Amino acid sequence: MSKALVVIKSMGIGDLSILISSIHAISNRIAKPVTVLAQKNTHAHAILKHDPHVEEVIELDEKEIKSFFGIIKKIKPKQFDQSYIYSDSVRLYLISKLSGIRQNFQYKFFSKKGKNFFRTAKEFTEKILDIKINSQSKIYFDKNEMEKAKKNFNISDQIKNIVCGISASGSTKRWDIKNYIKLFESLNAKFKCKFFLAGGLNDEDLIKQITNSSVGKNCVSFSTMTIAKTIPIISACQYYIGNDTGWGHISSGLGLKSLFLFMDSPPSAYGAYSKNISVVLPDGETMESCGHNTRGKNRIPVDRVLRKTLELMN
Repeated sequence: MSKALVVIKSMGIGDLSILISSIHAISNRIAKPVTVLAQKNTHAHAILKHDPHVEEVIELDEKEIKSFFGIIKKIKPKQFDQSYIYSDSVRLYLISKLSGIRQNFQYKFFSKKGKNFFRTAKEFTEKILDIKINSQSKIYFDKNEMEKAKKNFNISDQIKNIVCGISASGSTKRWDIKNYIKLFESLNAKFKCKFFLAGGLNDEDLIKQITNSSVGKNCVSFSTMTIAKTIPIISACQYYIGNDTGWGHISSGLGLKSLFLFMDSPPSAYGAYSKNISVVLPDGETMESCGHNTRGKNRIPVDRVLRKTLELMN
């Protein structure tokens, strides 16, 4: 029976989320949970904590990821006989070989630049396993923890519980906070709503602007919570509305109906892998034309996002 290591080079939560379906496919093929090696920034430990397809997560911090022999020291004693490397890195291939892993599958060297992340990963997994896979990612969670979150945050089916992805990895990927306030006020006028503001400590100013608005009393901030603490809360909600962020990909993986606003990142790579994700694009853009450097945040009107949100809720 094979003992497999799945190596994820990418540092984003979205990238990890997209690869979950491949992790599950590999586990099913070898009939055994796998070990995942990932960067700490992916929060793989929290996201994969309850996943029956994952035996162990090895997270590397910024210092550890740079240590060639340090990584070998971590994985060699575990005696893996297969590695699946989601990267075209020669360095990661050599690390696997020098760790005593006999079968090493990875992208063709120097081939990944400019490729669609989702399609590249899916095609690679399907080719190696010789099967077709469902790209829909699923994040497992503890139902008892979800029930506790419902009680602690007064989450019920009589309320529209919305995870709000107001944060982003850069200002060009973040819809204006004033637009979000207008959107939330419109939704609050139509429904009884609770807004869970998905952002970190660096987003406190944005969060404050919402909590100081007319919907502030209906808001809960994630800014001081760990990803692990937010997962039970998110799993108890029904909707995600927000930028293309890690919070959105977690929400989609947990089964929420999710509306992603793409303004400076490719929806074909980060919005097409999940049936739970609906997308809003800047005026004049398509799924294929929108991408990095689109700079379309000012071409997404509030009324269109409201209309798409109501469609999602209906």
